[in-house]
Amino acid sequence: MDHQPNQLAHQLFEKAIADREALGIQFESVSGARVLDFAVGRAGCLDAGVLLGKICMGGLAQIVVSDGDDSLGLRSVEVCTDEPLLACIGSQYAGWPISCGDYFAMGSGPFRLLRGEEDVLSAYRLSATRQQAVGVLESNQLPSNATLEQMAAECGIENSLLNVCVARTASWPGAVQVVARSVEVAMHKLNELQFDLSTIRSAVGKAPLPPLAGDDMTALGWTNDAILYGGRVELVVDAADEAVSSVVERLPSSSSPEFGAPFLDIFERYNKDFYKIDKMLFSPASVRIENQATGTVWDVGEIRHDILKRSYGME
Repeated sequence: MDHQPNQLAHQLFEKAIADREALGIQFESVSGARVLDFAVGRAGCLDAGVLLGKICMGGLAQIVVSDGDDSLGLRSVEVCTDEPLLACIGSQYAGWPISCGDYFAMGSGPFRLLRGEEDVLSAYRLSATRQQAVGVLESNQLPSNATLEQMAAECGIENSLLNVCVARTASWPGAVQVVARSVEVAMHKLNELQFDLSTIRSAVGKAPLPPLAGDDMTALGWTNDAILYGGRVELVVDAADEAVSSVVERLPSSSSPEFGAPFLDIFERYNKDFYKIDKMLFSPASVRIENQATGTVWDVGEIRHDILKRSYGME
């Protein structure tokens, strides 16, 4: 493995500690582990969100928040990576459900490579040896001593090697790191469609950054809608045209019968049970794939500002 995302993320973690006053980040040591509170009980700032997103992607991507350039007048989050498999699937994907007592959070980031207990990691032989482990928790609470000890044990490391970032969804850091998942969402959908993710050579994604929500449930809906109805992803692959053609029409979120309603409406319809929602919904609104092996280009789906306006109350 040419790159070590935990090492790169650890460098960014150290930068976050050094710049914590300017970024509004709080640092503490708990049971020997190091915890960065990016925004648990406060709004936080955009620059902290960009840094959090980069940590989540194992230091293998560039993330930029730009001013509004569409009819919504919202900022946008753009992500770019030449290591999409390792950055998105090996690091950014929220594949670790962390449960300890009353505490629950989904774990993202490259520390998942040390834990290794995910089918998608095994399928692509993504792993890491014992080292500084860095991860991100989306939660409105800081993890307890017992939670951190359990996480370190699952990673096979001492507590002193565990580095954890935490941000609630209804914050600027939380929102930025979620909206920065446009490429990861596309890759996860392609994995569901049994497309070989190792053939994806580079990726760019862009999605609108919603207004700051007043609570985590609203933020959950708004950030999902940003990708489902406003996300645009461009992938460069090196594959057979037939491999792309067989999945591309099912790739955008519009391929799901659930498409068309704000995410929170769909969530409520299924009594807030994620696992009852059609998995085919979770993908960007618009996707372009260029096959560098043949020059063939596919462009599917479309941005739906009308649904975003309904979701964000901008009508």
